Amino acid sequence: MAQRPAMRDSDAAMHVLQKAAVSLPHPGPRPGPRAPAGGGWRLSHLWWAPHRLAFATAALLLVLSALWWLGVQLARAGAIAPWPQAFDPGLLHGTLMTYGFMPLFFAGFLFTAGPKWLDMPAPSAQDVAPAVLLQGLGWLLWLGAAVGGTPLALAGAAAAALGLAWSAALFGRLLWRSPAPERQHATLAWLAACVGVLALLGLGLAVAAGRHEIARACLLTGLWGFVASTFVVVAHRMIPFFTASALPMVSVWRPHWVLALMLFALGMKTLSVWTAWAGLTSGTWALAHGFWMLVSGLLLLWLAVVWGLMQSLRIKLLAMLHLGFVWLGLGLLIDGLSHLWAALTGTDALYLGALHASTMGFLGSLMLAMVTRVSCGHSGRPLVADGLIWSLFCLLQLATLLRLAAAVGGNGSVILTVAAATAWALTVVPWSWHLMRWWGRPRRDGRPG
Repeated sequence: MAQRPAMRDSDAAMHVLQKAAVSLPHPGPRPGPRAPAGGGWRLSHLWWAPHRLAFATAALLLVLSALWWLGVQLARAGAIAPWPQAFDPGLLHGTLMTYGFMPLFFAGFLFTAGPKWLDMPAPSAQDVAPAVLLQGLGWLLWLGAAVGGTPLALAGAAAAALGLAWSAALFGRLLWRSPAPERQHATLAWLAACVGVLALLGLGLAVAAGRHEIARACLLTGLWGFVASTFVVVAHRMIPFFTASALPMVSVWRPHWVLALMLFALGMKTLSVWTAWAGLTSGTWALAHGFWMLVSGLLLLWLAVVWGLMQSLRIKLLAMLHLGFVWLGLGLLIDGLSHLWAALTGTDALYLGALHASTMGFLGSLMLAMVTRVSCGHSGRPLVADGLIWSLFCLLQLATLLRLAAAVGGNGSVILTVAAATAWALTVVPWSWHLMRWWGRPRRDGRPG
């Protein structure tokens, strides 16, 4: 890897301070009495810190959505008896994968790391509970629309949108009051959340009007403009920092133009959603879009190497972050090839492959890596991916490859889709159970939080 220029004195000093800050005990809002290490699992322990409550709610929704979608795929393949679907299963699935659990994982992370970024007191679990529980209830109702139909879907979307708006308002208040001189990443994360709220409201209104094609456009707007953008912002801030903390020979290098490039690429993907819906997609636009996605994908793969991809492979938890980021570059490459192929042939055979490379590969891998890292650090455990976590991460990579193979089409696509859904469920169910045991127990070191 090419050597980066040495950091300025001020950058080096900031780097040392950031390293020191990581080792400080979590302040733990409203922690209650100091708990003995190794205590038993209790539901009340989820109220000890925002990440406990938010992560546990997200994991419950993740497991239920994965098992439901596996059932849908098995029924489609004829492996089990089909059951009536009272609501569009594709829209249910896409919305759950975008909004059902990801924003709750965001809340757990941002209300833990965000106050440190902003030099503000951390909120308590009680502060974030209304936002978390409204989203949890809303997405349970949304999932119930599979048998209850549109009324349950509308009720669920309304409750979830209110919860997401509540969460954005809480984070916005931290941002507004923050004295920190550097608030760029927090501001971008908050703006992405605002996009997510607006897109979710649009989705609900479209469902109420029976315009599912507009609902899908709003869903994809939330995917690229909210979820993927939030991951990109957090990755730009945290991956170089985590890498430099674990591998001192790799410097913290995260220029603003890199972040602008990534967000611009996601902005183009969001714009293409609406140009496609409006029927404005021409051969020229497809060529331009495809070319830019190819360029962006190649640049992101180069960035992954600069950030220490090869060096990270020695540390499993760090490798999970880097390999997940590689999937974003691959997803953009496949998306570029998809648009170029569509411009030349009029068919878009690679669209679902590009979508799942970015969602299952990039978003799914970073979800496992980020949540595992926060859970390790805030349960008093070493920042290490144990054998089970690493095996599940590898299984997720297999699930992504199977879904990409299914997207190509052919006679085996149904079987490959079932295999991908099975591998996804076999990944997220044990992973959620493994970490749930941590969230409901006191920290091993006896510290609050």
